[in-house]
Amino acid sequence: MAAGVRTKLVVLDMAGTTVADGGLVELAFEAAARELGVEPGGERHDAMLADVRATMGESKISVFRRLFGDEELAQRANVAFEAAYDRLVGEGHCAPIPGAVEAIRQLRDAGLTVVLTTGFSGPTQQRILDALGWQDLVDLVLCPADAGGRGRPYPDLALAAFLRTQAADDVAEMVVVGDTGYDMQCGVRAGAGLVAGVLTGAHDADRLLADGATKVLASVADLPALVL
Repeated sequence: MAAGVRTKLVVLDMAGTTVADGGLVELAFEAAARELGVEPGGERHDAMLADVRATMGESKISVFRRLFGDEELAQRANVAFEAAYDRLVGEGHCAPIPGAVEAIRQLRDAGLTVVLTTGFSGPTQQRILDALGWQDLVDLVLCPADAGGRGRPYPDLALAAFLRTQAADDVAEMVVVGDTGYDMQCGVRAGAGLVAGVLTGAHDADRLLADGATKVLASVADLPALVL
């Protein structure tokens, strides 16, 4: 954040940043792959899983379009993925990152606007929010469909938060926080004044910094001390 610029808007990723999902993305991918006849243990499966891990944070339908190269197959995989993810969430396999709720409340109490974003679809995002009781925790929630369909690493989600909330006068007053390199690229491309990576999710500090993080935190719980 440049000297003299005050943070007004905080855009937070969900899975891996504010939500601990215990590897649910990979488990749900396994279900999607099996739906399309790609069984664990094979070379194709391993290559696909490596791609999923490397592109954590990207819109899931975009991932499946790349992996299967066919819109019908991608849509089938996405439906299977989201059904599996919803089932796992319903079984209690997601929880807040320790300190996340307290951090968000501290930011809002200080007058900042907080937005949660995700690469999941709207229904899956809502399933997570309902499971955690987060319906009123933040000012706005966004998924790729709310930003014209493009998820990360495009800047659209962060810019949609900026435009919809009208909380800031300049993108430099916006902070983007996430656990993946794609989150970092999204923040950089949106012109955020601070792009912060956290070490509670998919990617390590080297990857976060390589993709544009201006700060790496142990957890989102450390964010208020940085921006307030």
